[in-house]
Amino acid sequence: MKANKLYESLNKEFELHKLSDDEWSFLDLGDYVTESFMKTRMGLVLDNSKEVQKIYTAVFPSEHVLDRILSSGERDILLFTHHPMIWDPRKGGFPFRNIPAKYLEELKEREISHYSIHVPLDRNGPYSTTASLARALEIETEREFFEYHGVFVGIIGRTKCKTVFEMSTQVKNLVGHLLKIWSYGSSQMSNQKVALVAGGGNYPKIVEELAETDVRTYITGVTMKVPDYEPSLRFHEICQENRINVIAATHYSTEKFACIAMQKYFDNLGVPSEFLEDSPSFHDYD
Repeated sequence: MKANKLYESLNKEFELHKLSDDEWSFLDLGDYVTESFMKTRMGLVLDNSKEVQKIYTAVFPSEHVLDRILSSGERDILLFTHHPMIWDPRKGGFPFRNIPAKYLEELKEREISHYSIHVPLDRNGPYSTTASLARALEIETEREFFEYHGVFVGIIGRTKCKTVFEMSTQVKNLVGHLLKIWSYGSSQMSNQKVALVAGGGNYPKIVEELAETDVRTYITGVTMKVPDYEPSLRFHEICQENRINVIAATHYSTEKFACIAMQKYFDNLGVPSEFLEDSPSFHDYD
């Protein structure tokens, strides 16, 4: 498929012209990054291909993901990611880092492009992060909540689970690894309602909004307490004050279902696609 046609299709599907994103002010890929991405922080990051023979989807453009693509020997590839930077919360401060410079020239030589959408893929829709997670957990959506950059990214729904333990077991079975449970409220889910925001959902405003509802179980990815980042501490204070239980399943594992869902979109365009698994960071819980 012609690369430009593919990018146009993605831009139209996710309505990039209507949205904004200012998360990536620390992104620095030198002369390799496109002018359009530096202006909008959305869409085509690296423009290295005229044709796209295959698409790899991933949550982050990590070294593991890039090595996997480069070791395949393939050319004319598009890497589609939710984030344009690598998630690395281990050192504190801004928890993302740039694609290492050593990869950029090889990606160019091998005609491997990179397209990334953060807010557009978080916005609730058929391929979105939170909606895809809710579907995977068989949670029936009742309504949206929490507006971020002018779009709704959270979901409140109903589950068959009647206790926080049952709900956390279902999440654990889905993601396949240990969770972090913050038990701030009742272990019973009497109304069987649950709220979800995939990824970095430890914003005080999210749980402030939940506190005004009858929902007391919240599923997200990141819950780490960062001493020099007051909102991360305030998030826990609000949860404790309002007896909101939090089930954390890492940034990666709560968002990957959107990138898996995107395979259907690319299949409909007639372009082969493959989701690349990565490793969750358990520093997301600290």
